[in-house]
Order: sequence, then structure tokens, then C-alpha cells
Amino acid sequence: MNISNSGKALLFLVSSLLLTLLVHGTRDLPDSKLIKSSCSTTLYPDICYSTLSTTKTLATKKDIIEHTINKTKEIIHANLHAINKLTTTANVTKRGKIAIHDCLQMAAGTLEALDKVIGDLREYPTKKSLRRHADDLKTLMSTTITNKETCLDGLSHDAECKLLRNSIVGGQEHGGKMCSNALAMIVDMTNTDMLNSKEAKLDVQVQEVTMWPEWLSAGDRKLMQSGDVTPDVTVAADGSGDYTSVAAAVAAAPSKSTSRYVIKIAAGVYRENVEVPSSKTNLMFIGDGRSNTIITASLSVAGGSTTFNSATVAAVGDGFLARDITFQNAAGPSGNQAVALRVGADLSAFYRCGILAYQDTLYVHSNRQFFVDCMVVGTVDFIFGNAAVVLQNCNIQPRRPNPKQKNMLTAQGRTDPNQNTGIVIQKCTIVANSDLLPVQASFPTYLGRPWKEYSRTVVMQSSISDVIDPAGWYPWDGDFALDTLYYREYQNTGPGADTSKRVTWKGWGVITDVAEAESFTAGSFIAGGSWLPSTGFPYSLGL
Repeated sequence: MNISNSGKALLFLVSSLLLTLLVHGTRDLPDSKLIKSSCSTTLYPDICYSTLSTTKTLATKKDIIEHTINKTKEIIHANLHAINKLTTTANVTKRGKIAIHDCLQMAAGTLEALDKVIGDLREYPTKKSLRRHADDLKTLMSTTITNKETCLDGLSHDAECKLLRNSIVGGQEHGGKMCSNALAMIVDMTNTDMLNSKEAKLDVQVQEVTMWPEWLSAGDRKLMQSGDVTPDVTVAADGSGDYTSVAAAVAAAPSKSTSRYVIKIAAGVYRENVEVPSSKTNLMFIGDGRSNTIITASLSVAGGSTTFNSATVAAVGDGFLARDITFQNAAGPSGNQAVALRVGADLSAFYRCGILAYQDTLYVHSNRQFFVDCMVVGTVDFIFGNAAVVLQNCNIQPRRPNPKQKNMLTAQGRTDPNQNTGIVIQKCTIVANSDLLPVQASFPTYLGRPWKEYSRTVVMQSSISDVIDPAGWYPWDGDFALDTLYYREYQNTGPGADTSKRVTWKGWGVITDVAEAESFTAGSFIAGGSWLPSTGFPYSLGL
């Protein structure tokens, strides 16, 4: 007799409940209907049932989600222990050691995110608006899944790394599925509550006005638009400031700051790698203009690094802001993956910045991000990652790659359909860099390709030159993700915006419903709530 997967899961649930009844009696039996309802929304119901079926006193959806997350933490702790053991493995290569370090950082970040989710759940839905609660919870859980993928990707660069990968992949995948189940249940709970709330029924008219994202305080808005700011410290290469290196200024900055800490970086070229770790919150870099203040380095996969670790500047501490600076990776077109800027900082914003490299220029790794009036230059997959990110009024320039290479503006990394992530390019200009322009016919350039199964990218209201191939998009590997990706275009202009010869994949389309387009505006996609008006920071709330 053949039994479907759902049938097997139900049999497993029934047998588990019977065992519980025999051991504990009926008084401690969990609500099987609630468990079945919760697990039915997940991608991995068998794991969900086994996590919940023998647990008592689960009276609400919040109880079930919190219990699932606590069990997930146990798995992540075990994974962290397994990764730590890899550090004692004999003859680990340089890249292997870097990849192990990346995995340790990802596991620690996941545990930190899970703790935040539990704290948010206990306050749900009283401390914030329903919409903001939902957005925060989904963002945190989406990031935990991304962290697992980042660890495994870093252990896939060469044969030696793959051997290390094989020793931990089982635990990593199990932890990722646990995180996926928690995310699915959060999406189900918050969506249901939103549908039943008065807040969701309000008809808010979106107007074309100059706004700031809601997470920026009034003081931050002044910092972003004003050139006359008194910094906390100054970095100057000539020794006239408090520090001569950016990394030294970051190291000396306060940890877990709840107020803005401003680091002024004077004109000059700073040849260093800089990391703003998760403990350094609410930092702001202010340069003297993107042509004048340049932070540059040259770590690359070709040089023995991992993609994640190659970043010239890595911003992880929440609330990070930057203005009037260029971030550069100078490894060149033969460096393979070589990141100029990696961002995992939640509620981060970049204004009038340059991000320059070749392959994998801008790594929008995770959480919520916004780029406005920035210039992004690169070749292969040069805006990539799995954040919820909007680039608005930016100048996006594919440049000349190595011979026989193709340029890809984006490679989005969503692996789970419940993740609230994606790359949105709105009101930008897409044009060939000066080194590509005279030879662009020899180097096909595309809007993107699907790095992961549920890759999501939206290009809307942008000016697209003829640098973009008429097909628009390019496959990753055969028919991988072509049915499950979400690629959309809306109200673009210019010769490269013609969609008559675009790919015919199931996952690609032109947006015709204004409401669908609105869901990818800065207001809806990364802020999840109200916006505060101001002047001097030019971007729109909606369409």
C-alpha cells in the first residue's frame, strides 16, 4: 500500500500522541488540532510534528512557535559544536580555516536572531504595530535561513572545503529546516492577524513625496542630509585626526550603542579591510565625497578567501549608515568573487556612496537595507545576496569583464518561499560603464540570474540602456529555478526596457497590477509601516 507524505506525517502524529497518552495520561496531552493546523503550513511537516507532538502545555500559536524556536536553538548549538570541532582537523587549508570562521560567525548570528525572535514573540502584538511586528519577525527568521546557506556556500569553493562541508551538512540542513518551519508558522500567524485587524483595513493613500525610512530618527535624517555634522571621532590618513585607519576607529567605538556614533573619514585612500561587527550598533561613516574618500582592499576567492570574507568593508551592526564614501575591491576581473561591500546590518542605509569591483561587488547579505543615489559598478552577479533591499535613484553600471564572460546585474539568493527577501531596483539608471561601452556588443549583459531556487528581483521605473540583452535574464544552470523564481519588470524606459523578446520562463513577468508594484516600493518592502516626511533625501514613498 502506498502512503502519501502527508499520510505518513499524520500516522506519525497519531502514534506519537498515543505514546504520550500511555506515558503521561490525557492531562498533559498537547492540542493535536492546533499542532496539526500549525504544522500544515510548514515546508517540513514531519520535522514539525516530531518537534511538537510529545510536548505539553502548548495552548496557542505563539506557544508553538516559541517551543519550535527553543528546539531550533538546541540544533544550532549542536551545529556550532560540530563546526568548532573542524578547527582541530589536521591539514586544513587557508580557505578552509576562513570558511570555518564564516560558519562560526553565521551560527552565532543565528542564535542571536533566534533570541530576538523569542523576545519579540513575547511582546507580540502589544509593543509595536502588527505590521512592524510581522516584518521584524519575518526578517529575523529569514536571516537565520540565509546564514545556513552562507556557511555551506563558503565550504563549496574547492575539494578540501567540500570534505569539511560533508561532515556538517546534515546538521546544517536540519537546522535550516527547523528555521524554515518557524518562519512558516510566523507568516501564517501574522498574516491571519493582519487580515483580522483594523490596521490592515485602513486605506492609506500613497503620495509622491520626499520621505525618510521610518527607522531613521529625526537626528539621523539631519545627519544624512547635512554636510555640517560634528563627528564623535575623525579618521585621517595624514595623522591629523583621532585615528589613521577606519578599522581602529570602529574598534574603539562603543558597543551596543543606542545612540548614533559618527565616524568622519577625511579625504584619502584607506587601504584596509574593515568590519563593523554585530556588537557595534548605530555607527555612521561620513566621507568627504565618493571621489575623495575611498576604502579599498583586494581579498578575493582567487587569492584564497571565501566570498563572504573577501569584503573590503563588512557592515553587520544594526542601524549602520554611510554617506559620501566609495567602497572598492581592487582584485580585478581575474579575482573571481571579490566583494567591495557586504551588508548584514538591519535597518541600514547608504547615501551617495560608490561601490566598485568586478564579480560580486555588492553583497546584500541579509536583513533590511536601502541604497539611494549610489553608484554600483561590476561584472558577474555584482548585486547579490538575500537581503530585503531597495536600490533607488542609483546609477548601476556593468563594466568590461574578462573575455568570454557575461555580465549579470543581480543574483538573488532566496531559498524559501516564505522569506521576505528580494532585490528591488527602482528609479535607477542602468548604463554601460565607460570601459564597456565601446565593446558592449562582445559582452552580453543581463538583469540577473537565479542564484537560488526562489530568487526574487524586481526592476521598476528605471531607465535601461541598450546594454541589456533583449532576453533580459539568464539561466543559472539549465532549467534550475525557472518555475519558482520571481522576476518582474514594471514601467521601465529606454531601449533595454523592451520586453517583447524577453525570456518566457514561468517565473518571469511584467507587472500589470499597481497593487503588486506597490508591494515592492520602499515603504512596503523594507519599512513595513509609516514613513516620516522630510526634505533633502530624494526618494519616494511609493510609485
